[in-house]
Amino acid sequence: MHKIILVPLDERPCNYDFPVLMTESPDYVVVRPPKVLMGQRKTPGDPAKILEWTVENAKDAEAAVLSVDTLLYSGIVPSRLHHDAAEVLKGRLEAVRAIKEANPGIVIYAFSLIMRNPSYSSAEEEPDYYGDFGLEIHRYGVISHKLELGIAGDGEREELEEIRRRLPPEYLKDYLDRRAVNVEINKEAVRLTADGTFDFLVFPQDDSSPYGFTAKDQQAVREAIRDFRVNTRAYMYPDADGVGCALLARAMNRIEGRMPLVYVKFASVLSPQVIPLYEDRPIGESVKYQILTAGGLPVDSLSDADLVMLVNMPSGGMKEAAAADGPVKAPEYGAFRTLPELMAQADYALHRLGKSVIIADVAYANGGDELLLEMLKEQGIQWEISSYAGWNTAANSFGTCIAAAMIRQITGPTKALEDFLALRYVEDVGYCARVRGYVAGRGLAAPGTEEGHTDGEYGSTAQLIRKLLQEYADRKISDEAHRVVIDSLRLPWNRLFEVGLKVHVEHPAEGG
Repeated sequence: MHKIILVPLDERPCNYDFPVLMTESPDYVVVRPPKVLMGQRKTPGDPAKILEWTVENAKDAEAAVLSVDTLLYSGIVPSRLHHDAAEVLKGRLEAVRAIKEANPGIVIYAFSLIMRNPSYSSAEEEPDYYGDFGLEIHRYGVISHKLELGIAGDGEREELEEIRRRLPPEYLKDYLDRRAVNVEINKEAVRLTADGTFDFLVFPQDDSSPYGFTAKDQQAVREAIRDFRVNTRAYMYPDADGVGCALLARAMNRIEGRMPLVYVKFASVLSPQVIPLYEDRPIGESVKYQILTAGGLPVDSLSDADLVMLVNMPSGGMKEAAAADGPVKAPEYGAFRTLPELMAQADYALHRLGKSVIIADVAYANGGDELLLEMLKEQGIQWEISSYAGWNTAANSFGTCIAAAMIRQITGPTKALEDFLALRYVEDVGYCARVRGYVAGRGLAAPGTEEGHTDGEYGSTAQLIRKLLQEYADRKISDEAHRVVIDSLRLPWNRLFEVGLKVHVEHPAEGG
């Protein structure tokens, strides 16, 4: 039995549950801190107890996947809100050395976020003042960065002066002071990689853009990576909620002595150049990092590949899934991409070459493509592919589906992975692309709740969504040989954006 420690980015299902669901197997056990230690969105957990749990449980583990943000702040949102001094946080990070002192043979894969700088005003996951001045803080960062580079326009200079007049200086100071501390911690993580405490390190970028505070922080951390000469052991690319899964796959590939070869095919010849929403680089570049991080290697030959990854992407002008029924009639989603070729590639790889197929459904942000799901079903390969993902950002989807397919090569086609595939169809397409917008657009959340919020994890809104999703699954996902059953549904952060689902697949023809 191979034991792996997982300290997830936070308590949401995508971080706390997905990696464990993927790896359910007689040969592997993934252990994680009790959820009570993890906190709840803006309410921090207990970093000291999380570290204590990690050191104790890592004593007999072969590998550990560690979120630095959780070990230091107790999660992704607390990392944006804390008031801890850099020296206090460095002391906590230094304590991670105890893991290898107690177990010198353990392999540690760590990840530490580059703090995001959203382009909109919302205090849902940021300091309270970001609800009033978030857009201004973002634009302040973008324009000041452009001024440093000498590329700001006259209109932007005037905009910056107006922002300075309106933005309370104490808010900007609080925000920038925290960013400076977090950059120092990221540099310290690089140092721990250089001295061998961390065997591999990822700096994910949650909601990134080419200019602004996040881009400047990236550059500072890149310089540290170069200075410490860990360029091949410290990666930086767009992602957040997919990294835990990717690093878990990396750990399992290392244990098994595997390096899966991955052939990537896009839906359009123009797709690799598209910069996805909430990301800072062409998708053709970020997918390379995703494969490498999970322990694989991109290859140009279909015949050489272990895994065939088919990427559903427009030729440009990426939209939100909520717009799929509206303005997305443009050629970028029609004539300029060829979904039938993806289906033919999948069928050929599965039935002629006997290869495993990954479907990365990143045509839209924050939800899957219903047309693609229909085509998978029409082609008869919906349940033959190894993995699928189409939720949130392109990066999150990549991290999820690449990891699931690589893990399937190790564990085989387990019942757990079949159920996880069903979960992705239900959540990514059924909920994110269809039911969530339906409930929000028709005001079907519980009466009296704030916009976008609900009446609790298991309240009447959650019950309504479960009913609607089961109906959707019966119509759109299940077939004669597979019936998808939703066992439970919750709304973990008391809002519509996240959903926590448990599903399983029944096989009526087999009597179960």
